[in-house]
Amino acid sequence: MCSPTAIRRSRITVSGIVQGVGFRPFIYRLANRWQLNGFTFNHSKGVTIELQGCPENISKLIHALKTTLPVLARIDNIEQQNIAIESQCSSFEIIESEADDNAQVAVSADKTSCQDCIDEINDPHNRHYQYPFTNCTNCGPRYTLIKSLPYDRKNTAMAEFEMCDSCAKAYHDPLDRRYHAQPVSCPQCGPSITLIHIDGEVLANKNAALQACVELLEQGKILAIKGLGGFHLVCDATNDTAVSHLRQRKQRPAKPFAVMCSDIDMAKSLAEGSAAEWQMLQSPERPIVLLKRRQQQVSSLSAYVAPQIDRLGLFLPYTPLHHLLLGKLKRPLVATSANRSGEPIITEAGEISRQLNPVVDAILDHNRTIINGCDDSVVQLVDDELQVIRLARGYAPLTLPWEQSVKQHTLALGAQQKNSIAFGFGHNLVLSPHIGDLFSIEAEQYFVDTLATFKRLYQFKPLHLVCDKHPEYTSSRWAEQYVKNHPSCRMTKVQHHYAHILSTMAANQFTDKVLGLSFDGTGLGEQQQLWGGEAMVADINGYQRIASLAPFALIGNEQAIIDPRRVMLALLFQRYDIDTLLDLKLPGLQDMPASLINNLHRLWQSGAASHHTSSVGRLFDALACLLGLMQKTQFEGQAGMLIEACANQISEKQYQQSNIHFELPLDNGIWQTQTLWQQIVDHLLQHQQQPQINGLIARAFMDCLARAIANLATQYPSLPVVLSGGVFQNRYLLSQTRKTLALQPNKLLSPKQIPVNDAGIALGQLWFAVHQQN
Repeated sequence: MCSPTAIRRSRITVSGIVQGVGFRPFIYRLANRWQLNGFTFNHSKGVTIELQGCPENISKLIHALKTTLPVLARIDNIEQQNIAIESQCSSFEIIESEADDNAQVAVSADKTSCQDCIDEINDPHNRHYQYPFTNCTNCGPRYTLIKSLPYDRKNTAMAEFEMCDSCAKAYHDPLDRRYHAQPVSCPQCGPSITLIHIDGEVLANKNAALQACVELLEQGKILAIKGLGGFHLVCDATNDTAVSHLRQRKQRPAKPFAVMCSDIDMAKSLAEGSAAEWQMLQSPERPIVLLKRRQQQVSSLSAYVAPQIDRLGLFLPYTPLHHLLLGKLKRPLVATSANRSGEPIITEAGEISRQLNPVVDAILDHNRTIINGCDDSVVQLVDDELQVIRLARGYAPLTLPWEQSVKQHTLALGAQQKNSIAFGFGHNLVLSPHIGDLFSIEAEQYFVDTLATFKRLYQFKPLHLVCDKHPEYTSSRWAEQYVKNHPSCRMTKVQHHYAHILSTMAANQFTDKVLGLSFDGTGLGEQQQLWGGEAMVADINGYQRIASLAPFALIGNEQAIIDPRRVMLALLFQRYDIDTLLDLKLPGLQDMPASLINNLHRLWQSGAASHHTSSVGRLFDALACLLGLMQKTQFEGQAGMLIEACANQISEKQYQQSNIHFELPLDNGIWQTQTLWQQIVDHLLQHQQQPQINGLIARAFMDCLARAIANLATQYPSLPVVLSGGVFQNRYLLSQTRKTLALQPNKLLSPKQIPVNDAGIALGQLWFAVHQQN
């Protein structure tokens, strides 16, 4: 028992992910446990707690804040000060939130349904039985339904749903797990589902809608189903006809579909994985996880789900609606984002009817508005280390606390493809969820809407813009126009491949020199060159390009990206005259008319409409064509996936016995592309009849790249290495490069949760800009 003279009062201010995650009830319980009086409340910068009582007990509560938190909470900063004792303070309360114009609190990402809520929807005696929107403080929607901060019901999409007495009682009870769970609702007072025919006719409501949805899927129909952050296009993943119809209707001939499984056992029947991969599949973020496809599948997954690829993207249900649907259907479902290729996910039923009318047979809609669209996250584990490919639901918005302070509100606008945007303010660096490719009016609007969301949430007024150096990027044009209309706003341009390196530096809050390898498709380099196979020594002030792939022609420029046989031919034309080339028995030439090869040779000779590039990604394209794995690019990254799948078919014993070995020499800062290419062509010509020759060449090619990187790193033993750019999403290449570098003194910086593809560019831009502010 504390004597009256020993009592103290402290004000504690906490920032981080502390709203909508059960943080204040957690404080309430601790305060009561240790007989502390005072109050706590939300505000736009986080949570404030005032505690009055025995100093020892105040210290215990603060220790608990640092060691035991609610599962979804994260503390970035705690500030404490002693204040005057209040004589009338005799209890602990949770009081009304405060709003102001300087929001700093981190917005929580949406999380999967917790087990308590799943148990309730399966309990016939519970009032949430079979209710598709069951949630609590420990789970459910956050970012997708918030309009403004602080995170209170009146500031969310749930404002229009008045709570029934039972929900209100739970909402106002600090000891209930639904205390201040803003989306709390039940069948009596909350949102509901409706099944609609594509022409707008209502087919069924509530539980009847769910049952009708199951029956349509069993019949092989394709449905659009509204989830947390948008619609999925859904069909039976074991039905060849349904999956092939979806491919035909969506005009998506080859890109793999994600598959939602009812539980971990179903997932294990389709794919193989490590303990870490199965743990990731079941994590609160519930991402799509890329796993090794099982050869003998218990449930006979359709071959059309992921043709020619040895990987499957699997994920588990993350909303009560998904659990109820899969529980009734008892088979895996294709669940792919409802959008046109490369565009943002659709969030309204009207847009499904307008944009995807020929694709779907019916729409399962609900009446809880999606305020902020958010796609599914995609991840993979490489040697059990996380690599995020698409940062979205469950992870984003991703807020990185920074010890220093951003001097001016700074907005980084990202790249043209896989766009995301990043914001710097106060002690926060925030990366938005995935936006998409900015090639359409709808995508540009989604880009603008996402900007508006963060401006609204954080009262954000940019005084410093950062964009790519490419003048034709939508994001760059937007920046130019904004600065024109706001002359007081400054603008900085950051080179694309340098931004790739900076993104990993930002993930590690690293500012000193690194050896950065930036391998991707193409991006604008210096002197209007197209880069994509770059090595640079870089820090937060700039970079020096120290090595790059010897450039080769893109015959027809953009057409060479769609038809990579043009890249293959450009490399072959460097060595062979046209007559010799036409006589070569190469798999990649077999189906090409001689007239086409002649025409492209003349175009290559003239140099017209043929930019040159140093891109490693385009070299992968050329190799996939040379080996006869593909002719046209049907989706981004296809060549890398096919080459990796070939390499994975080769056992270590087969590889060692083959004695296949390629080299990529470095001469005066230039990796000799043609030398490597000729080794590959010669080996293919000499060993075409050798079993699994494609897999042997694919593996030797990627091993060669890994050695080239490691050899360069030996010249900079004291520098940490950064591997960035979309090419490093190739699991085999990344793993081999890491293993090779592990034998050397260089430390390897991990990108952590930041994508190494163009989705991380915005954070790299931001990291550069905040260090240039005086």
